[in-house]
Amino acid sequence: MTAQSNDSPYLDEVDSLRQREYPLLSETTYLDHAGTTPYPTSLITSFTADLTTTLYGNPHSLSSSSQLATQRIDDIRLRALRFFNADPDVFDLVFVPNATAGVKLVADALRDHSSIPPSSSSTQEEVGESRNGFWYGYHVDAHTSLVGARELAAHSRCFETDDEVDAWIDTTLSNGNNDETTQLFAFPAQSNMNGRRLLPARWCERIRRIAQARNEHTNGSAKVFSLLDAAALVSTSPLDLSDASAAPDFTVLSFYKIFGFPDLGALIVRRGDAVEEVLRARKFFGGGTVDMVLASAEAEGKWHAKKGDLHECLEDGTLPFHSIVALGAAMDTHARLYGSMERVAQHVRFLAKRLAGRLSALRHWNGEPVCCLYGPSGAADYDDSTRQGPIVALNLRSSQGAWIGKSEVERLAAVKNIQIRSGTLCNPGGTARSLGWSGSDMRRHFSVGLRCGDDHDIMDGRPTGILRVSLGAMSSLGDVDAFVRFVDEFYVEKDARVAPLTPPVEDVSPAAEFYIEALSVYPIKSCGAFKVPDGLRWAVKKEGLAWDREWCLIHQGTGATLNQKRYPRMALIKPFIDLPRGVLRIEAGDTVLEVSLDREHADGNSSCTMTSLCQSASKPSTVCGDRVVVQAYTAPAVSTFFSSFLGVPCTLARFPPLSEKTGVGSGGTGRESALGPSQSGMGSMPGAFPDTTTTTSSPPCPSPTNQPILLSNESPILLISRSSVNRLNEHIKSGSSTTATTTKQKAVPADVFRANILIAEHPAPNNNNASENPYIEDKWNSFTVVSRHQQEETKFNILASCQRCQMVCVDQTTGVRGDEPYSTLVKTRKVGRGVFFGRHVSLDSFGGEGGVMVGDGVRACY
Repeated sequence: MTAQSNDSPYLDEVDSLRQREYPLLSETTYLDHAGTTPYPTSLITSFTADLTTTLYGNPHSLSSSSQLATQRIDDIRLRALRFFNADPDVFDLVFVPNATAGVKLVADALRDHSSIPPSSSSTQEEVGESRNGFWYGYHVDAHTSLVGARELAAHSRCFETDDEVDAWIDTTLSNGNNDETTQLFAFPAQSNMNGRRLLPARWCERIRRIAQARNEHTNGSAKVFSLLDAAALVSTSPLDLSDASAAPDFTVLSFYKIFGFPDLGALIVRRGDAVEEVLRARKFFGGGTVDMVLASAEAEGKWHAKKGDLHECLEDGTLPFHSIVALGAAMDTHARLYGSMERVAQHVRFLAKRLAGRLSALRHWNGEPVCCLYGPSGAADYDDSTRQGPIVALNLRSSQGAWIGKSEVERLAAVKNIQIRSGTLCNPGGTARSLGWSGSDMRRHFSVGLRCGDDHDIMDGRPTGILRVSLGAMSSLGDVDAFVRFVDEFYVEKDARVAPLTPPVEDVSPAAEFYIEALSVYPIKSCGAFKVPDGLRWAVKKEGLAWDREWCLIHQGTGATLNQKRYPRMALIKPFIDLPRGVLRIEAGDTVLEVSLDREHADGNSSCTMTSLCQSASKPSTVCGDRVVVQAYTAPAVSTFFSSFLGVPCTLARFPPLSEKTGVGSGGTGRESALGPSQSGMGSMPGAFPDTTTTTSSPPCPSPTNQPILLSNESPILLISRSSVNRLNEHIKSGSSTTATTTKQKAVPADVFRANILIAEHPAPNNNNASENPYIEDKWNSFTVVSRHQQEETKFNILASCQRCQMVCVDQTTGVRGDEPYSTLVKTRKVGRGVFFGRHVSLDSFGGEGGVMVGDGVRACY
């Protein structure tokens, strides 16, 4: 990238640069640079060209190819040090897999050093009486990896504020407490949660100066070290280690945070006798780190001699030399594209200030702010690079102050091709402090089910996690604009509605009649539908329509159940239930597989073996969060059929008969209902779940936990209405979900909702102008299906409304994911913290099993 002719901090060439170097960003808004930044195309091209023209051998050899690899490693190690202005006479660089590995290496060495008797040589590994262990202090804003190092220390302390750190340095450290204990203080250069920056020189220099003065005064030899986690900082800002007196003793970082590739990290060590003594005391040694070792010498005692250079005795085994070669190409490419880290820092600082300012300015109709930002007090703070990095941490609130769940926002952002991160962000202390959670609060949340990465967004009326938007070198004004538009479109309430509730349900015409327009069975969970032919009456059992979701696909490595959210191509797997032949015929592209419907039948394709997929088994598996036990097909032809089509190692599995199920939920159904006992008695859509804002006086329905289900998500049967689909499509085609940068959307077919029963309504007699009644099913408590000849009636109960996710955006005929209808559902069918469309249904528990057919009448009960 050439230098700009003006002094604007924004890199004007970034848009053309993205087209040339980052084509993968053309269809997405990438805002997770704190996780990793994308790599440029020319980096991969350059690295590939090098590997295809140069032979690199294992560095632990004297061959020419090995010596070439050694030379490149030495050159790139020196260049990496200079990238951070680190004098190679003062600093050494140890290659590690990532920053976390660097932290662990230091902690392991300190632990081992503290267990060696003072008289022992640093080159001998002998078990002696343990010292008191080392003391470890860490800042509350630390990454999880820094927190984890405390488990190797004899004593540890978390500093809740900067002032506590200052007080420890000025008082405890100065007064000489713990003289005989090695001490390590660790902190991040920048919080990976909200981008707040700490000042390394402020603490590292003082710790070193005070410890040295104390030792001189007392003639002591106490060792006090500092460890800096620079991983978040270096992604967009220079790390300057030119002032060795103010530099930390240990600095860890990950190169992929800066360059996107390779996946490699570094531990930068400030040389010194005390530092080297500690690191060389590490007990474990690997290949390449020793000059000699006695493998079997009990008489002489265990002995080994470590290599002389510091990095040589710490880099265990064969270095990832190809990745190190890639690092050289990465530094070349980065310098050519961006010039310097200073230019990158100016660019992202400009964008972050703009983003924070625009988000802070968003207001609901009543003037209440939409965004709660965690970190700086205002956008102006983003001007100060010593205080703030290019991260915006936030949560969203409604006009009435209600929190909006992080998972909802992240899911909708994904639908709109906006990539952000949510949760505690591997920063447990900073997140808990920002959200006001105490340790006892978090332990209580864990005891009731909260886990990292789950959907427990709001507990005790407060968020459990945070949304993080982070910028990088190739971020653009378009990225900022896209995210602000997204928040404005979906979360800024522009009128006096309390919340974006579903439109009022129109009064149903007394003469309106309903009938079954279509019946769909999904024999293989998350695969295509089998349409029940007209004129064929289909059996309905307690667990749902016959053959519905009786099979699933499981990953052969993990046992996890596959679904369309992760593998949308599953929609193209088309099953056909051939009852006369007694087989399930499955088409995937041009290939066909048949398995027997008869469980007792055993041929080359369908021989089964019982495989436990409970959490206690070797292959844990869940279906939408529920534990299941299935029978896996072992024939190679079965796994090859599905694995080849999906490009993932998987095989077919079948849910065992009800009589064989191991009851892990209520009713011995073999799985736990996702609705749970608290959901029972919720009869209509507004108020179907406890967190909604309206209530209903509908009579209670049977608890869903008493309904046996196979591999369906939450209930035996799912029902939707043609009128409701039509109304939703009116909203979609009207452009209600479009923005200035998108085109008007097309209507979606009813198939995307993957319902078992699609009902439609007859127009009122003698009234050609009768309107439809969309969402009238939300008022139903139950309904009865009446056969065409009025000879048979089958009653169904409504359990609850169906909460929707982004899976409805998968086109069932192409397997391509879009952004509708979920984008419009969020605006028109959101109640509380859920987005609802369709109704969960079960066969009436007091009636027998029955049958239904396309064209049967439907009589609703309100």
